[in-house]
Amino acid sequence: MPPTPHVLPIGHDFATYARTHWSRLVVTARLLTDDDGAAEELVRRTLVRMCARWRRVPRDDVDFHVRRCLVQGHLRRLRGRRAARRRAVVVLRVQEGLADAEIAQLLGCSVGAVRAHAQHGLKAAGADPGRLREEYARVARDLVLSEVPLADVQARGRVRRRRRLAVAAAVCAALLTPAGLLAADRFGDGGAQGRAADGARPATSPVRVVAPGERVTAGPGVRVWLTADGGHWSVPVAFAGDDGDHPRDRPGVTLRVDTVKGGFFLSGLFHGLNGEPGRVEVRAGDRRVTAKVLVLAGSSGWGVWYATTPLPVEEMKTVLAAGGDERLVTVYDASGKVAARSARDWWRT
Repeated sequence: MPPTPHVLPIGHDFATYARTHWSRLVVTARLLTDDDGAAEELVRRTLVRMCARWRRVPRDDVDFHVRRCLVQGHLRRLRGRRAARRRAVVVLRVQEGLADAEIAQLLGCSVGAVRAHAQHGLKAAGADPGRLREEYARVARDLVLSEVPLADVQARGRVRRRRRLAVAAAVCAALLTPAGLLAADRFGDGGAQGRAADGARPATSPVRVVAPGERVTAGPGVRVWLTADGGHWSVPVAFAGDDGDHPRDRPGVTLRVDTVKGGFFLSGLFHGLNGEPGRVEVRAGDRRVTAKVLVLAGSSGWGVWYATTPLPVEEMKTVLAAGGDERLVTVYDASGKVAARSARDWWRT
């Protein structure tokens, strides 16, 4: 294993950073995934994401952002998240030599939670830190590394960056739209309701059972449908949101924002419920509205939610001006208890 510097290469150059740190990142990913192929794929996805946002990465904190992207990207794709988080804590402690406070920042949890994960993770590994360090060193020695796929990473990163720029341009255009154009619809005021592809009006209940692949017109230029592998959207231009892989056995709800005529269309995926939700509430500032819900027959516990009318630009600006850290979406179960809430940092995705 060639040594890697602890400081940024001169010029803060992405290509130099990727070549220099590829081997170390693959070793860390291998210890997280326990699979050679999955490790290199995880690092490739991480570098693509980092390449797309490289210009916005703080010059003196690159390793933190890369590690966070790597670890959180790994955890998002796993169903048994608790065991994976414990393993991640142990790897970050033993292999990366990070303090508990640094690990807590990476994982977005408390220092106490990190210590609890470390205790259970070490017990599950059946080894003390010294023996684990030796085992990790053996894994690193035996690992056969390929060359960093730099050309592919940079090409995919440029595509991802162009999409972000297109989104930013669309948002700027929407913010400059005359206010009169935005007055047609008010968020949650009982405007145009979602319709199926055949034009039929939905039932009075906010929950609607649809067939796999059945298209539902949910908003201006937005069509939504469900299949066995999750929710699908056909939208003009996405503004923000995360509809990647999520563990369906854990309660949660995602939030995506799409730019449409008249403002912003809010929707997302809920999962991990015991049956259908009682309701999904969307809050933006002082406004509260009950969203529509789409589920598949026999697939209770997950589905897609959406607000039936766009959020006007001025109200979106108010939400973002408040720090953008509101939990905008709350899912209630059939008994009326809170089952899941959206993340505070949805706008960073």
